[in-house]
Amino acid sequence: MTVTRTLRRSVLLVAACALVFLGLAQAVTAAPSPATAPTRDPRVPPAGPQPSSRPTDAVPDSSPWTALVHAPPFFPSSMVLLTDGTVMAQDSSGNGQWWKLTPDSTGSYVDGTWSQIASMPPGYAPLYYASAVLPDGRVIVEGGEYNGTGRQAVWTNQGAVYDPGANTWTSVAPPGGPGWTSIGDAPSTVLADGQFMLGSCCSTSDALLDPTTLTWTPTGTGKADSNNEEGWTLLPDGDVLTVDVDNSRPQQSEIYSPVTGGWTNAGITPAKLPKKFETGPQLLQPDGDVFAAGASGKTALYDTSTGLWSAGPSFPKIHHKAYVVADGPSAILPDGNVLVDASPKGKKPVHFFVFDGTSLTQVADSPNAGQSASYYGRMLVLPTGQVLFNDDGAFEIYTDSGSPQPGWAPQITGAPTALTAGDTYTVSGSQLNGLTQGAAYGDDYQSATNYPLVRITNTATGDVSYAPTSGMTSMSVAPGVSSSASFTVPLGIETGPSTLTVVANGIASAPLAVTVS
Repeated sequence: MTVTRTLRRSVLLVAACALVFLGLAQAVTAAPSPATAPTRDPRVPPAGPQPSSRPTDAVPDSSPWTALVHAPPFFPSSMVLLTDGTVMAQDSSGNGQWWKLTPDSTGSYVDGTWSQIASMPPGYAPLYYASAVLPDGRVIVEGGEYNGTGRQAVWTNQGAVYDPGANTWTSVAPPGGPGWTSIGDAPSTVLADGQFMLGSCCSTSDALLDPTTLTWTPTGTGKADSNNEEGWTLLPDGDVLTVDVDNSRPQQSEIYSPVTGGWTNAGITPAKLPKKFETGPQLLQPDGDVFAAGASGKTALYDTSTGLWSAGPSFPKIHHKAYVVADGPSAILPDGNVLVDASPKGKKPVHFFVFDGTSLTQVADSPNAGQSASYYGRMLVLPTGQVLFNDDGAFEIYTDSGSPQPGWAPQITGAPTALTAGDTYTVSGSQLNGLTQGAAYGDDYQSATNYPLVRITNTATGDVSYAPTSGMTSMSVAPGVSSSASFTVPLGIETGPSTLTVVANGIASAPLAVTVS
């Protein structure tokens, strides 16, 4: 959420009626000041023990939503898919704790189990921050609008990296130079070459992190407005697209080039997407279009082959209320359509829509839709092709009936057929990262899954194991790009004839027959 919305809220708390009307309204971009931060943000869970779920509405038998069998023993926030097929989820109570969801032996996440993993470094327990999986399989978390159990926004510039193999966190120093006293709720992405790109919440400053040395290099010259509230989308050519949220630049967009290290104008959107310093997610589809949803209720499409914008459908009015995405998640379904949620001006309830490239169609609500607004939700694409949805603390899995086009799947061109538990091997091929980043939210949360997972299925039992991947030579989402990755066959895996597939964004390659010993 924006840096300066808190300034407005601190004043509007005196006038409750105005606050109700404005909801998530945001004011001009300015450097954050903890002294003027709100004492309570509706997105922040109350302090103290939290319920794992709330009473839910009845869901029809035909609903695409399925609740997890095992509710999380914490109040979950952001989620990240690790390269061993497990899901990291943060406890949003401000205690620095993280948990892991492990699928069952058949690969089902519905019946998965929770276990606690290492907590973050002392003094760092952020809420609303930048996040990504690095090419070596580690997870980076940078910034945070909130930190710890306090309910005042601080826009911290702390950061840390999680190593799943060692189950440890390591602190990361912020970039040096002007503009980095705050990182806060920041946009980020992993570039095609594997470098992590981060934007400061409160300035035009951007930086690149070398994942090997954990050192920063300044980049992003020529940025026309602050990174505040923006989302970044990795494009097939390796560039990064953003829609400017600054109200002084209505309908403007920009492109970052890793070659030049600078931003340039990317054209005018056909309708204004941001509203009061909020906007919705923007997500690359497998067909090459970027679908951008707005806090104005409008949507737009960016054609990556022509570099031109075109108008998309508007969200409908429901019960005379205009539905918008003033912060909110979206995810690519296996058939290439986009699942997105919207709510009336940041208030309850939320409804769900699927964009098929032309129109928005309303689909079944999640069980807790009546208790949520668009910005409450978090989406993550699972290796099964399903979408894990964090519905303000209650997990649901969305299952779509569509199928991917064959040309979207990763293709294996080289991999061993004889595997030994505990050994490490190399898989090579094309489109191993898929053709999209999988899911998007914006500045408060990133959950890209454009990296290869190796799934091994025992032929006799059907049991599923994931071999942790690392050493990705590319994170590109361009069609046909060749790359490779290392994978380690887990100890305890079932032996015998099996099949090996590479999965990216829930889409699997053709199976390769292997033997595990």
